[in-house]
Amino acid sequence: MKRPALPSVVGALLILLYPLLIWFAHGRVEPRLLALLLVAIAAARLLTTRMDRKLRWMGLAALVLAMPALYWNALLPLKLYPVAISAGMLALFGYSLVKPPSMIERMARLTDPGLPAYAIAYTRRVTQVWCLFFALNGSIALATALWASQAVWSLYTGVLSYIAMGLLFCVEYMVRLHVRRRHHA
Repeated sequence: MKRPALPSVVGALLILLYPLLIWFAHGRVEPRLLALLLVAIAAARLLTTRMDRKLRWMGLAALVLAMPALYWNALLPLKLYPVAISAGMLALFGYSLVKPPSMIERMARLTDPGLPAYAIAYTRRVTQVWCLFFALNGSIALATALWASQAVWSLYTGVLSYIAMGLLFCVEYMVRLHVRRRHHA
């Protein structure tokens, strides 16, 4: 098995730890310097050679948000990165509902190219659920960025949103097993 490239690993770690790093550095480091962290995320994203073209927007979003943070030495643009990620994922998943196959169907076909009709309907519904998740997650991230303390924003974007995502993965997996059993019984 091939090991992941260093830029991919560094980029993933920076994205996962980003909200907690912003919280820890708040009041200790100027936002202008924290913006360099967002530039590092963008560089790691954009330099990953195997990265899907559809996901390059994440690196571009980081660069766009880093610019006003650098220029105005402002923290708010840095706090909007999780909002941009949720909005972009919502757009990506939502567009796949308009232009099938749905995003989850595409992922499912990587392991099972011959999906039956019930599975295609199921993957479409799961894509809709993920769209709802990204809309809610982005809205909460925006609300905490605008109106909550740094600690609340970091707690939500750096911990709670990941827990919610993990729970959604687990629940979906259990439902998928149930649906599969029902159709194979």
